Amino acid sequence: MLLHNQIDKKILKQKYENSSEKRLTLSFYKYHLIENPKEFRDSLYLAWSKLDVLGRIYVANEGINAQLSIPLEKKDEFVDQLYLIPFLKGVYFNIGVEEKKYSFIKLKIKVKSKIVGDGLNDKSFDVTDKGQHLDAKQFNELVEKDNTVLVDMRNHYESEVGHFQGAILADVDTFRSALSWVDKLLSKDKDKNIVLYCTGGIRCEKASAYYKHRGYKNVFQLRGGIIRYAHEIKKYNLTNKFIGKNFVFDERMGERISTEVISHCHQCSSLCDTHVNCINDACHLLFIQCEKCKKSFEGCCSSDCIKMIKLSDEKQRALRKGVKKGMQVYQKGRLSSSLDTTT
Repeated sequence: MLLHNQIDKKILKQKYENSSEKRLTLSFYKYHLIENPKEFRDSLYLAWSKLDVLGRIYVANEGINAQLSIPLEKKDEFVDQLYLIPFLKGVYFNIGVEEKKYSFIKLKIKVKSKIVGDGLNDKSFDVTDKGQHLDAKQFNELVEKDNTVLVDMRNHYESEVGHFQGAILADVDTFRSALSWVDKLLSKDKDKNIVLYCTGGIRCEKASAYYKHRGYKNVFQLRGGIIRYAHEIKKYNLTNKFIGKNFVFDERMGERISTEVISHCHQCSSLCDTHVNCINDACHLLFIQCEKCKKSFEGCCSSDCIKMIKLSDEKQRALRKGVKKGMQVYQKGRLSSSLDTTT
């Protein structure tokens, strides 16, 4: 049996756009020693393929980080199977705040050196000595105190569309960079309450242990991240201190947490918080684009990309050959730059 999905992405996208099946978006992570990540990865792929589970999952010696889309009618079967794995029995699930047509269109399970790229030497400090977890109520109360510093451990393009009021926003485009950026900025605040938050909690698990190792006395983290916070404030009728959208790494690109729109279209500067990828296969720049610009730029980020998508598929493939750009993000690290706004 194949252990990779080989169907074209465009075909799969069309399939799920036309489907009436109800699905559930969820995520979970667990730091745990996995002796044979490749074998574990293959066993997950075989089991989850049969349940039509979709998503992006990273497996490493240090554990698993999973973001999934599951047929609603198969949720119980999925959970029962997962809990048969000893170290995942009872693992907490973060349920998506907004459920759209689909969040993933493929099942991708990759073996990595780490489940989150942090650039740290885990042997140099105690990764289990983590910060204290806070629920939404405790979080709201602690961030109001004068001796508290609230820190967003996400990338700049995530916090651009939504963040907690009063938070320090890391001017970086990777978690690896955020760790040192924040440490340098707060080096004189080691006796204050340092409250960390991220999307679902996984980045703060490692960051809180690292900062405790670096000498910070009182380190806290938002349990379950922004996703769990959004559910708890609704459930317990608490004040929502988050403004805007929560950026998510799937086809949805974001979940609405509050009604405010705090960012702008990168092409015309109108209020907008809709992230897209440039449809030019040689570009795929991640940027914010309003509906008006989407129409005038034909889903592209620039006039050069518009010109390229009008070429034949053969010419486009030739121009892309051998070019590896990696992840393209508009205004990396919030450096001053601008998109081509001519059509």
